[in-house]
Amino acid sequence: MGLLFEAYVKGGWIMHLILVIGILALTFFIERVIVLFFRASVDKDRFMGDVQRAILAGDINSAVNYCNSRSSPLSNIVKAGLIAVMNRGKEDEVQTAMDVAALREVPTLERRTPFLALFGNVATLMGLLATISGLIISFGAVAGLDPSLKAAALAKGISEAMFGTAFGLIVAIPSLLGYALLTSRSQRLVDDIHEVSVGTLNLILQNREKFPSK
Repeated sequence: MGLLFEAYVKGGWIMHLILVIGILALTFFIERVIVLFFRASVDKDRFMGDVQRAILAGDINSAVNYCNSRSSPLSNIVKAGLIAVMNRGKEDEVQTAMDVAALREVPTLERRTPFLALFGNVATLMGLLATISGLIISFGAVAGLDPSLKAAALAKGISEAMFGTAFGLIVAIPSLLGYALLTSRSQRLVDDIHEVSVGTLNLILQNREKFPSK
């Protein structure tokens, strides 16, 4: 820890900015992991199987209650279509209800993730700025110094440049990897939503005669 703190101090003022970016990136990443891997995560096959059994049995209420018990973007979109069926909506009304729900739910899967790519790029640029700043300080410091002191001044400036660059990359690389991971996960959830929504809608339309009238 002592060596890390010493390196942080030697990196200069720009280390503080990179640290703030790193903390923001970590905060956003943790929040997105909680949402995408836990709150919004649904076993697609099991969910579709249970909803399908209820629809085939003509029991829309059970299908809606099942969706209520598993609150997620996927279940909320399917529930919107089921409620439209309960209200005796026509085919286009059921489709519209699910589309409106999708417009509301899908953005919750994709929001804030792009900030990780932004943080990664900014951290990289901050590291580059640290390099340039350190070199400017180095060559500016040695200009009017005694030759015996020039080596020490030059080493100090180069050290600041390298520590800042390294810290910028340490923050940038995990941020970009996290962005790739979360983007892949959110895209998979969106694909599951489209697949299950279309499957459920087709199933509802094929079995409308089984649903009781209002």
